[in-house]
Amino acid sequence: MTIPAQPTNSNTSGSGAPRSAFPDGFVWGAATAAYQIEGGATEDGRTASIWDTFSHTPGAVENGDTGDIAADHYHRMPADVALMKDLGLQSYRFSTSWSRILPGGGTRVNAAGLDFYSRLVDELLAAGISPLLTLYHWDLPQELQDAGGWNNRDTAERFADYATVVGRALGDRVPAFTTLNEPWCSAYLGHSLGTHAPGLHDDALALDAAHHLLLAHGRGVAALRAVLPAAARVSITLNLAVVRPDSDSGEDRAAAVLADGLANRIFLEPIVHGRYPGDVQAATAQITDWSFVHDGDLDVIRAPLDVLGVNFYSPTRVAALTPEREAEINRGGGDVHGGDRPSRYPGSDRIVVMPQEGPYTAMGWRMEPASLTTLLLRLRDDYPGLPLMITENGAAFDDEVSADGSVHDVRRIDYLSEHIGAVGSAIRQGADVRGYYVWSLMDNFEWAFGYSRRFGIVYVDYPTQDRTWKDSAYWYRALIAENGLGTG
Repeated sequence: MTIPAQPTNSNTSGSGAPRSAFPDGFVWGAATAAYQIEGGATEDGRTASIWDTFSHTPGAVENGDTGDIAADHYHRMPADVALMKDLGLQSYRFSTSWSRILPGGGTRVNAAGLDFYSRLVDELLAAGISPLLTLYHWDLPQELQDAGGWNNRDTAERFADYATVVGRALGDRVPAFTTLNEPWCSAYLGHSLGTHAPGLHDDALALDAAHHLLLAHGRGVAALRAVLPAAARVSITLNLAVVRPDSDSGEDRAAAVLADGLANRIFLEPIVHGRYPGDVQAATAQITDWSFVHDGDLDVIRAPLDVLGVNFYSPTRVAALTPEREAEINRGGGDVHGGDRPSRYPGSDRIVVMPQEGPYTAMGWRMEPASLTTLLLRLRDDYPGLPLMITENGAAFDDEVSADGSVHDVRRIDYLSEHIGAVGSAIRQGADVRGYYVWSLMDNFEWAFGYSRRFGIVYVDYPTQDRTWKDSAYWYRALIAENGLGTG
């Protein structure tokens, strides 16, 4: 594939703050996830995941969309890797499908499924692109869900088995592994709000799932360490929040502290320090007795990491629940990042998510790059010595192909430029950030929003599966070539 020429009539300058070059060795990449791009849902021995089941449930996903075909990456993988090479990507973050490798979540290895990822890794390495492999991006085998899913301790053991299989097969060529992507979403959106698979509505189950996801992470780290070369890097990716109170009232400030505990500290504290936040346990005592935490669990979860993956899109504003706010919630309209009305914060009956002023992305999420700097500096201060990697950052907009065949997504360029500038600012202030992965490489199945939201820097025409570089792709290629210099 030849490198596409930059359109002469496109505006790719962006309006972000000027940046200086990033540190030597800083990694520039792009990210995707298996269910969102692969398709081939029933091919070559793959069995159903909870997202296959959920997306085929009437009313669960916008427009009744499913990931059956998605971006057809399963059949177009070599050409997609060639596209990555033309973009100049230094690294590619992807996830493996548990159901494709171990059908039904069992112990029998599906050679055809594992071979797909082996070929992907070989294609990446031949293109000079370093693989970053995520083991779990929300697609639990349906049979494991039928046995209790993340509310069953045994699922953590099955995850360790899965980690062993993948690590043993690909660890000779993959230098970096991530155990879980955003356990917050798996736990809360899947088990409390019910907007993600498996679509449950129970705060107690959400907290239980959060713990077993962390237990799976710890067991997965141990399993990987046992089979990977000593130089391999192991991480977890968290979608960490910058949480602010809606007002200076004591009630709203207390709500923000609890929301921070449920969003951030409930994951960071066990992973780094081997303990759960006492204030979160106390605040949720009427929801659960925390008996799902067994002796020795926290020692397992506190497995040493080489890097912490950070996913970030938008800050969050919260308030204490009042009768007036509850009435607004009942009218609907919001989500966990805010919206035009308050919405319930998952995991607590005391907190509501409040609307925020714009500007917004197509998701209705506030754009505030400085909050990413705030988050990274907090991690620098609260968890010193833990290297960081921005494993997802990006924005959805209403992209359209122009008459000239181009996609002029200047707002995405501005978003990326400003957020990358925010990362640079944090680095200059001492945050140890080692790389940045744009979300996402290409348009894809955006979970409960189906195909109605486009995050990619490459446009996908779903009926034809044609790929078109958006202006942001040309912009990102130039940024990578200059290591962040001169493109702000």
